[in-house]
Amino acid sequence: MATRRGYWIYLLPSLVLFAGVIVVPFLMNVGTSFTRWSGVGTPRWVGLDNYVRLFQDERFWASFRNNTALIVAMAVIPTIIGLVLAAALFDYIGKKFGARTASALRAAFYLPQVLPVAVAGVVWGWMLHPSYGAVNQIFGLDADWLGDPDLALATVMAVMVWFQLGYPVVIFMAGLQRADPALHEAAEIDGAGWWRRFWHITIPQIRPEIFVVLLTCTIAALKVFGPIYVLTRGGPGGATNVPSYFSYLNFFQKANVGYGSAIATILALIIVVVTFLFLRVQERAE
Repeated sequence: MATRRGYWIYLLPSLVLFAGVIVVPFLMNVGTSFTRWSGVGTPRWVGLDNYVRLFQDERFWASFRNNTALIVAMAVIPTIIGLVLAAALFDYIGKKFGARTASALRAAFYLPQVLPVAVAGVVWGWMLHPSYGAVNQIFGLDADWLGDPDLALATVMAVMVWFQLGYPVVIFMAGLQRADPALHEAAEIDGAGWWRRFWHITIPQIRPEIFVVLLTCTIAALKVFGPIYVLTRGGPGGATNVPSYFSYLNFFQKANVGYGSAIATILALIIVVVTFLFLRVQERAE
C-alpha cells in the first residue's frame, strides 16, 4: 500500500499541470458561456441564451459543415493515401533501394508536419496568389484559389492533405515493422499478389495504428485553426469558416466572449464524444 502511495508523488506534477492548463480553463470557459461579456467589466448572467442563439445560428452550422469537409481532408484521405505509401515504401522501396532510401522518402513526406503552420501557410498563400502565384503560372490558369467561394474550401482541403499526409505514413511504417513477415511470405508462395497481401494481411495487422491515426487526425481537423487563420481568415464569405475560428472571431474581434465560449464548449464536447466513440469501436474491433 505504501508503494502505491509513492507512485502518486511522481504523478502529482502532471496532475497539477493537467488541472492548471486544461481542467481549470475549461471550467472557466463553461462558466463564461452562460454570460454576456465583452471581456471588460463584469459579466452578466444570461443562462442558456448563448446556446439557444448558437443552435439557431446558420453560420455555426455552416462552420461545422466546412469542418466535416476538413475531416475528410485531414483524416480520411491522408489515412488512405498514407496506408498505400507506407506499404509501398516498406515492401517495395525499402527492399529494392534500401532502408535509407525509404527513410529519406518518409522524412520528406513528414517535412510539412515539422514546418511551422504560419510559415507553410504564408508560402502556400504566395503559391496560390491569383496574380503572381506559382500554381497559376505553371499551369497557365487565372484562378483565384483562396478568394473564390466555389474554390476556397476545396483548395484548403488540398493544402491540408499535404500538411497531414506525413503523419500517417510515419505511424503506418512503424506499425509495419512489427507485422509478421511469415504471413506475407506464405501468401506470396500461394500466389497472392501485392494488393491482396496488402488488403488481407497488412491492414488487419496494423489496425490499431489505423484507429490511432483516424482518431488523432479527426481531433486535429475538429480543432484546426492555424491554417485557416493564415490562408483565408474563414473567408471568402464564410466559405472556409470552422468552429474554432468562429469562436476566435467572437472572442477577439466582436468582443462577444460569452458567445465565443459557448462555441468553444460545444466544440470541446464534440471532441470528447468523438474520442469516446472511436475508443468504443476500437475495443469492439479488438
